[in-house]
Amino acid sequence: MHELAVTEQILKLALHHAEEAHARQVTDLHLKIGTLSTIIDDSVQFYWDLISKDSLCQGATLHFERVPATLHCQACNVDYTLDGELTACPHCNGIQVQILSGQEFQLTSIDIET
Repeated sequence: MHELAVTEQILKLALHHAEEAHARQVTDLHLKIGTLSTIIDDSVQFYWDLISKDSLCQGATLHFERVPATLHCQACNVDYTLDGELTACPHCNGIQVQILSGQEFQLTSIDIET
């Protein structure tokens, strides 16, 4: 259900920037979402369709870009990308890791009509 709050923030940001640009319509929003985030694309889309109704953003297409999780093993100093769920380092089986990417949730761009 936290997707509703996140989607409300996306709408707030999009409307703010669209109004600053004197937009007639927001046509596309581009989102970057890390694979380790708990954000579900379909849920965001569902809430978007509901809350953007009767706004400059109604009908705008959401584009989801998934960012793979990249970790740094502090034991063997190797960076690696996860293929699925969180696992130990494939090189040394170490579990002391730092997440380098994969937790992102960003609105990277907005396309508008003026």
